[in-house]
Amino acid sequence: MTRLLVEVEGETEEDFVNDVLAGHLCSVSVGYKVVSARLLGNARSRNQRGGIKEWDIVRKGILNHLKQDQEVIVTTMVDYYGLPETWPGRVDASSGRKCASERSSIIEEALSKDVSSKLQNFDPRRFLPYVVMHEFEALLFSDPDQFALSIERPDLSSEFRAIRNEFSTPEEINDSSETHPSKRISALFPQYRKRLMGVDAAKKIGLDTIRKECPAFGRWMKKLESLA
Repeated sequence: MTRLLVEVEGETEEDFVNDVLAGHLCSVSVGYKVVSARLLGNARSRNQRGGIKEWDIVRKGILNHLKQDQEVIVTTMVDYYGLPETWPGRVDASSGRKCASERSSIIEEALSKDVSSKLQNFDPRRFLPYVVMHEFEALLFSDPDQFALSIERPDLSSEFRAIRNEFSTPEEINDSSETHPSKRISALFPQYRKRLMGVDAAKKIGLDTIRKECPAFGRWMKKLESLA
């Protein structure tokens, strides 16, 4: 059995990993022994806010874990929206007309290559980066009706569904300052609280629905399952 460490951007993703993903990935059918989340960067950065850390800081922590524990698989769960340009692949992913799945793949492949280049005799399967397109809230549009019910605002179901139907997948909901997923939610429901409501909504929507509706997320889950 294998240990999985998920390097996450914030507390919402931390709760999502510990409360939603861990149960599935540690099930008998998948087989991880331990699944845990850790905020990106070093321990002292846990109380600091201001977005995703620069890549050199994040990479240092990832490399330390991979070196110290030969049994661990490390993955990431970070938002494309607000990802610093110092992260490998970020600039290339944002150029031209690319779909969400292509953008995430470009960054994930670049991150994997960068980490592998820093370690000798390294099994690249031990580092599996994942970039959320465009942010955690996009996953909640996998089931607009269930999302509306989970926040006790069933009257918003049709509006959430209208947003979802503008795009081929929830992951395509774009990342401008006025139209990224959480901005759209807050415009309709100012009382939305990401950590409290977002994780609860994800639980009620369910992993099966999220992975079916969100190709990049589904691809990540399939890879994680295959490595257990």
